[in-house]
Amino acid sequence: MATMYVRRHQSAAIALESKQASRARASRKLSVALWTLQAVVALVFLASGSMKLLMPADMLEAQTPLPILLVRFIGVCEVAGALGLILPGLLRIRTELTPLAAACLVVLMICATILTPILIAPDVVMTSIPACVGVLAAFVAYGRTRLAPFSRA
Repeated sequence: MATMYVRRHQSAAIALESKQASRARASRKLSVALWTLQAVVALVFLASGSMKLLMPADMLEAQTPLPILLVRFIGVCEVAGALGLILPGLLRIRTELTPLAAACLVVLMICATILTPILIAPDVVMTSIPACVGVLAAFVAYGRTRLAPFSRA
């Protein structure tokens, strides 16, 4: 009788360890997917923001009806958001800033999605670009807040 209890207890312990190991693998895969997504979104915002910051004013005026100072400010926000997606997790300093940066970039993309058909072109493709980037940033914000937050090391 005692042997039966020990075997059941051992098999339950093995099943629990197996379940924990599979959860750890799934969490690791999700973390890798989030890091990849963070890198892609950060590159998009870094490219877009640096273009807004480094392009001469007369070229910017030809592309957008917005005031140049506002475009430069948006560029600073995009570059800061891109850095906020990568650096806190990479350096393990203030990791709660990563989902905050992603959420701020979502707000920026909501504004861009609304203003694109009004100011630039009423084209579905042009409107869908900031909407898709905003959805990706929203997934990063949700993923780093709820699904796979950075571990406290």
